[in-house]
Amino acid sequence: MSHDDFQTEPVRGLPERLPVGEQILWQGSPSWWSLTVQSLSLYWVAGYFVFLFAWRTIGGAATETWMQSATTASFFLALGAIVCLILMAIGYIQAKSTVYTLTNRRVAMRIGAALTITLNLPFRQIQNATLARAKNGTGTIALEMAEQSGTRLSYLNTWPHVRPWKMKNTQPALRCIPEAAKVAELLAEAAETAVSEPVITRVSMADAVAAE
Repeated sequence: MSHDDFQTEPVRGLPERLPVGEQILWQGSPSWWSLTVQSLSLYWVAGYFVFLFAWRTIGGAATETWMQSATTASFFLALGAIVCLILMAIGYIQAKSTVYTLTNRRVAMRIGAALTITLNLPFRQIQNATLARAKNGTGTIALEMAEQSGTRLSYLNTWPHVRPWKMKNTQPALRCIPEAAKVAELLAEAAETAVSEPVITRVSMADAVAAE
C-alpha cells in the first residue's frame, strides 16, 4: 500500500489552511536534474573521476599496454558512476519533497527530505528578490530578507534552498524552478500589491487617548 508522508497537510505544501482573503497564485517544485547539477555539482564530480581515469591510464601506459592500463583505471569510472547515481538520488528526493508556494501575501517553502520544515516569508519581510536564469529555462529566485524583519535562517538547515555561498545573511531561494521568469514576474506583482495595502492596527480607546 502506498504511503504519502504529507497526506496530513490540509493544503499541499502548507501546514495549515489559508486565512480568509489569501489565495494561492502558484505552486511548484525544483527540477530534480537542475537541482542535482547545480547544488550537488554533478558535472564537477563526474569530471573529477574522468580525470582520475585519464591520469591513471596515462601513467600506467609507461609500464603496460594502453588497454591494460585503461582496464585497470576503469575502477575510477565505476566508482564515479556509483557516486553520481547517489547524488542523482539525493537530488531527486530533495526535489520531490519540496513544494514552493506563492500566494497574494507571502512565499511559503516546504523543504527537507528527512526533517521537513515550512518557511513562511511575508512580502513585507522581503526586501529584494533576484532572479538567476539557466540556459535550460529553469532559474533560481533568491529572497533577501529585510534586517528589521528579524528573520535569521541557518544556511545548513535550509540548504540547498538558499542562494549559494550567501552564508552570513542567508537568502532563502526557490531553486531551479521551471519558467522562473514567469514566476518572478508573478511574485513581483503580488509583492507590490501586498506591500501597497495599508496596515490597520486595532488599539483600545484608552491607548488612543494616552497616545495623544
